[in-house]
Parts: sequence; structure tokens; C-alpha cells
Amino acid sequence: MAANPDAPATNKAFVPLENNPEVMSHLVHQLGLSPSLGFTDVYSIDEPDLLAFVPRPAHALLLVFPVSPSYESSRITEDTPLTEYTGSGPAEPVMWFKQTIRNACGLIGLLHAVANGEPRKQVIAGSDLETLLRDAEPLEPLARADLLYESKALESAHADAARRGDTTAPDAGDNVDLHFVAFVCAADGNLWELDGRRKGPLARGALLPGEDALSDRALDMGVRRFLKNEAQAGNPDLRFSLISLGPLFD
Repeated sequence: MAANPDAPATNKAFVPLENNPEVMSHLVHQLGLSPSLGFTDVYSIDEPDLLAFVPRPAHALLLVFPVSPSYESSRITEDTPLTEYTGSGPAEPVMWFKQTIRNACGLIGLLHAVANGEPRKQVIAGSDLETLLRDAEPLEPLARADLLYESKALESAHADAARRGDTTAPDAGDNVDLHFVAFVCAADGNLWELDGRRKGPLARGALLPGEDALSDRALDMGVRRFLKNEAQAGNPDLRFSLISLGPLFD
């Protein structure tokens, strides 16, 4: 997996999602997240005046970026000595999903954002999302991935959301070089990097009381760390987009 973590070319593919807060909020609400939570654009990770526009607390961040040779090298270096994650059940520090559907990294990132921490408590009882997370919880990663792969409710909601972006969506079978990663404030008090292309969840550090995913230390452990590693590796293409999952206000 460290060398080639992508879903096999013979696996089914979804139309890639746009990292657009309206698209992502529509999808999680359609699945069953409370409408009191949703996604908001983050226009800066360094300017306090722009960060002040983002509703807090930020429970999770979705980062999308081009998959570069420097990123793949860094991923392989970190993943190679790790064992494949086999966790399951309510004692897991975080719920992690292995990606086996092609072009579904946005969906996997979104599920990571809502399946952990405070958002998990805001899932509406009896909804498709509540059923999916309840059924996924006791399963080990491969069985959990199969559950997502076979979910008609998930596939239908994803297809509807993919049509709602501001730009023309690529075809499901197209090769897409953009990838989503979630940084999540989990119930165990840690910031986790959750990515279905990795060997498992990655703990990035403990959060202090009152800190959220957009606090200075969390950004240093998460998004800023990622961008710093890319810059130090000589990647000239530091394009990225970031949205935050937090309160929605009327």
C-alpha cells in the first residue's frame, strides 16, 4: 500500500466532488448531519482578520491539493514502517475509512469529518448517515470499506452532490490529480490526519482545552505542517483549498 495506495483501476469510480462548502454541506445534510453544522471556506491560515470570518469551533478541516511527487515521496517515507491499521469498535480513537472507490477521496474526507468528535453527536437518528456509521463501527477497515462500496444511499447522495459544483465535473473515469485529506478534532483530544490512501489514521498531536482545528497549534500540526513539508521538498505548486466544518448561523 505504501508504494501504490490507489484503488484498483477495475473498481467503480465516482464523479469527483468539488471542495465547495455548499456542495459538501448539501451532501452531509442529505445524508443526515444536523443542519446546525456545515462547511465554510477558509481563505487564509495565517491572517487573523480572515480567520475571524470562519464560524467556530472548527471541528474538522478538509484540505484538497494536487498529488505531487514530493507528497508521494513523503507519504511513502512515513507509511512504509507502519503496519496496516486493523482497528474497529467503539474503543477506536477515531473512525477511519480505507478508500476503495476511485475518485471518492472527497467523500471519504467528508465521512472522516462527520464520523468523529462533536459532529458524530450531531448525526440525526434514523438517517442514512446514522445507519451507515452504526453499521461501520464494529467492522475492521476492509469490511468497512466494502460497506461504503456497496452503499446505494451513499452512492446516490454523492452523485447528486457532484452535480452541484460551480465548475463542470469531470467524468467518473477521468484521472484526477487532486486529493482530499481531513484534519479532525477527535473525542480523545487529539488532532488526527485521516486519509483513505494511507495505512491508517495518523495522530498529529494533542489539543489543549478550548482549541479547535483552526487554532494556531492545530494548524501547525496539520495544514501548515503539510504545506511546509511540500515547500521544503521543492514543490513549486502549492495550490490548495480548505473548508471548515463548524456551526452554521442564519
